[in-house]
Amino acid sequence: MAASTSLHALSSIKLWSTGSFGLEKRTCHVNCVSVGRRCTNARNLGLVCASNSQSSVVEPVQLPGSPKSSTTPKKSSESALILIRHGESLWNEKNLFTGCVDVPLTPKGVEEAIEAGKRICNIPVDVIYTSSLIRAQMTAMLAMMQHRRKKVPIIVHNESERAHKWSQIYSEETKKQSIPVITAWQLNERMYGELQGLNKQETADRFGKEQVHEWRRSYDIPPPDGESLEMCAERAVAYFKDHIIPQLVAGKHVMIAAHGNSLRSIIMHLDKLTSQEVISLELSTGIPMLYIFKEGKFIRRGSPAGPSEAGVYAYTKNLAQYRQKLDGMIQ
Repeated sequence: MAASTSLHALSSIKLWSTGSFGLEKRTCHVNCVSVGRRCTNARNLGLVCASNSQSSVVEPVQLPGSPKSSTTPKKSSESALILIRHGESLWNEKNLFTGCVDVPLTPKGVEEAIEAGKRICNIPVDVIYTSSLIRAQMTAMLAMMQHRRKKVPIIVHNESERAHKWSQIYSEETKKQSIPVITAWQLNERMYGELQGLNKQETADRFGKEQVHEWRRSYDIPPPDGESLEMCAERAVAYFKDHIIPQLVAGKHVMIAAHGNSLRSIIMHLDKLTSQEVISLELSTGIPMLYIFKEGKFIRRGSPAGPSEAGVYAYTKNLAQYRQKLDGMIQ
């Protein structure tokens, strides 16, 4: 992914990073951009800088909406943002256009979700956001079940007053051992319209490879009665700004389990990709991507390689301390 973000004009600066083993000096290339209110045009989604290196830094976030949006986190606060594309679905396996059809995971997809959970099992998670589709929800649940903290992920039901009332937890101790899972249709996969349920190869044979490639890989051309990537980005990034960034500002650690195109949209926003760069961005199923949010800035850390790799948890002093705390609890 770093290669896909290398087309920006970049300025070179030196950064000092603090890990669990002291200070380390490194040079990275950063293109900083300031942020105003939420953009309605998905082409203008700048929040984070692009970088050649595995890490990137951004200017402080300006939250939209209420006067409280000007609040900045304390200098000592640091939040983790984990992005995970759902594991392989039954229609991924059959090479069918899935879009917003609600299809579950394959056994391979279940294993991918479990492996993703193992990779992030030492990274703190306070709240989970996922789409309204079962494959993303399965991925979130299975991944969180691997976490060493052993908190229980519980879906929040706010679709009606009755649903909210009936799903209440009345034990404060149980609440402390739970993690809320918030579902949002805005994080759904791009809606593929009349292509949903069609075999991708048969569709190419019917309409021509060039036409199908244009529907799948262009930024602003939707398939018949479907969404373009630009349309998907407008809803996904708007939701990210309005609901998820405030959680990070408040010091909460967030995991998002969603889909290829909704996550590409968010990464486009975070890494300030152009419309041409984002269409070539590929996200593997079940591979987590870690960002650190600190002092109003996002720092891209790449994908944790595995739970036993020390370097994953030496990214920041706080993450290293969190893992040490887990080690002490489990011993």
